[in-house]
Amino acid sequence: MSEMDIRKERALSLLMAELDGELGARERDELQRLLAEYPALRQEQHRLRRLKEVTETMAFKVPPEEVWKDYWASVYSRVERGVGWILLSLGAIVIVSYGIWTGVNELLADATIPGYLKAGMLAVIVGVVVLLVSVLREKLFVGRRQRYKDVEI
Repeated sequence: MSEMDIRKERALSLLMAELDGELGARERDELQRLLAEYPALRQEQHRLRRLKEVTETMAFKVPPEEVWKDYWASVYSRVERGVGWILLSLGAIVIVSYGIWTGVNELLADATIPGYLKAGMLAVIVGVVVLLVSVLREKLFVGRRQRYKDVEI
């Protein structure tokens, strides 16, 4: 970085500090010297002061009452559906887990089924569970973050 760039960066830093009311006496003197040395810096100072005035006087527009009513109805229905899906998912996980656990216990306890058949059935069960988890993970986590999912070519 050249000395000129460093001085300009320092001047901009001092301008920002001035706008925020954070300049000490020594820094104020330094800023005045830089303003005298660089006339374009005065224009930047004026532009920044004007920008600060405009942004301080800005206010958000208050939306009409019906907008708020629709907003809260939307939030309520999304929360309600979210809670419903969570409860449904938890219940399904418990029931399916219990069924799998019971099935595996019965399979392992049955002495009439050969060992290779037991191993094959366990492999199928584990494979189905792994694929199910993989598909659910992809749909829940990756699908939400896909940036262009609604873009049609």
